[in-house]
Amino acid sequence: MAEDELENLPGVGPATADKLIENGYDTYQSIAVASPGELSNKADIGTSTASDIINAARKAADVGGFETGSMVLERRKEIGKLSWQIDEVDELLGGGLETQSITEVYGEFGAGKSQITHQLAVNVQLPREIGGLGGSCIFVDSEDTFRPERIDDMVHGLEDDVLQVTMDEREIEGSPGDEDAMEALVADFLDKIHVAKAFNSNHQILLAEKAKELAGEHEDTDWPVRLLCVDSLTAHFRAEYVGRGQLAERQQKLNKHLHDLMRIGDLYNTGILVTNQVASNPDSYFGDPTQPIGGNILGHTSTFRIYLRKSKGDKRIVRLVDAPNLADGEAVMRVQDGGLKPE
Repeated sequence: MAEDELENLPGVGPATADKLIENGYDTYQSIAVASPGELSNKADIGTSTASDIINAARKAADVGGFETGSMVLERRKEIGKLSWQIDEVDELLGGGLETQSITEVYGEFGAGKSQITHQLAVNVQLPREIGGLGGSCIFVDSEDTFRPERIDDMVHGLEDDVLQVTMDEREIEGSPGDEDAMEALVADFLDKIHVAKAFNSNHQILLAEKAKELAGEHEDTDWPVRLLCVDSLTAHFRAEYVGRGQLAERQQKLNKHLHDLMRIGDLYNTGILVTNQVASNPDSYFGDPTQPIGGNILGHTSTFRIYLRKSKGDKRIVRLVDAPNLADGEAVMRVQDGGLKPE
C-alpha cells in the first residue's frame, strides 16, 4: 500500500505513516488486527489516537464485523491443505496441514519432530496438483536443528513422478535420474526456505515480526510464504524462565508470541507449524506420563495438536490429540533417509 493511502486514516500524517510502514503496518488489514498498545509503541503515538486509527482501518478493510456461516464457509475455501505425502496421515488430518492455523507437534527427543518440519518445508514447494501449496517456507530455528543436507535427502527421496512434475514446473531440464538436474533442483528448493536462528526468546519474538514483513514482501510473488516452521517453540522460554515465580511472565510472552504467529497465518494464508518439547508427569501412575510444555496457553492457541511417539525401528505413531473438526486418531509413518514415508 502506498504511503498516501495510510494518510487517509485519521491521525496519520507523513511521519506516522513512515513509522507504520517501517514497522510492517503497510496495509489497512495489518493495522486493523493490531492492538492499540502495540500500535502506540511502534508508531510513537497516543493510545487513543492508535485506537482511532485501528477503528478506521477496520472499517476500510471490512474487518471485525459479523458474517453468516455461509460466508465463513466460502472464505474457508481459500484455506490450503499441505499434504504430508503419506495417505494415512493426510486422512487423519483431513487432507494435510491447514493454512491459517497453528499445528503443534510434540514428542520426546528423537521422535522425529524436526524431520516433520524439514519434510513439510520441502512439500510446501510442490505444485498444488500433487499436494503442495506452490509456496516458500520460513524456518525459525531455536535449537540449531535445520540441516540443508536433510533437505537434499528429502528432495532425492520424493517419488520420480513428483520430481518430474516439479522439475517441469520450475523449468529445470533433465530427469530424476540426472544428477546435475537434481543438484539444480535441490538448490532451488533451498533458495525458497528462509532460515533464521533464534538465540533467545526475545530474539525469537523479534523473528516472528521479521517473518511477518518477509511474508508481506512475498505475498504477490510467484512464491508466497505458505509455511512458517518454528523448531522448537518452547525451548528458549523453558530455559530462560525457570521456577514458578517466572511462570506468569513466561506464559504472557509465549501467548503474545503465539498470537504474532497466528496473525501471520491469518494475513497471508500461511500454515504455522510449531514443535514443542515435553516433560514427564511424575504423578501419572497409569497411561503415558508425557506432557507437552506450554500449559493451557499453548493448548488453547494451537488449532491442531499432534503427539509424535517412537515405535519399533524407524516407525513413528502420529496421534491427533485435538482438532476443532476432526476425530482423534492415529496413523503410522516411517522416518527414513529419504524422508517421511508410509508404513
